[in-house]
Amino acid sequence: MYEWFKFLHLSAAIVWLGGMALVILALRPVVIARMSPPERLALMSAVLSRFFAMVWVSIALILASGFWMLSVTDMKLAPKGWHAMSGLGLLMCLIFAHIWFVPFRRLKAAVSISDWPAAGKALGQIHPMVLVNFAIGWVAVLAVVVWR
Repeated sequence: MYEWFKFLHLSAAIVWLGGMALVILALRPVVIARMSPPERLALMSAVLSRFFAMVWVSIALILASGFWMLSVTDMKLAPKGWHAMSGLGLLMCLIFAHIWFVPFRRLKAAVSISDWPAAGKALGQIHPMVLVNFAIGWVAVLAVVVWR
């Protein structure tokens, strides 16, 4: 049973980190180079809407599987990397919730009324927070792999 929970946990983390990698390293640079602001902002709003729905599912799976795996382990005996990963993962969840409830809502609202300057500002606020979450995610992976 433990292996199934670990599989769910890793799969959800891969979806979240992989999605951030795709957006940061592939999608964003291309749309900035090739699309006008109205097209770019509408596309990014639509893409992020779909991706962020996947992130919410990933968060639910990560938290549920992570808490279950920790519950069947003596916390005193759990590797230090697990504790670090838990704290960093919770921080990532909080950052994502802020992204969702503040600048992403502004982005969607601005795109819906074609307020491109406001949409650009909102998207500009999302990007650095996604970069921070991306870095934290890799630090969490490093912690769990290296810190025993």
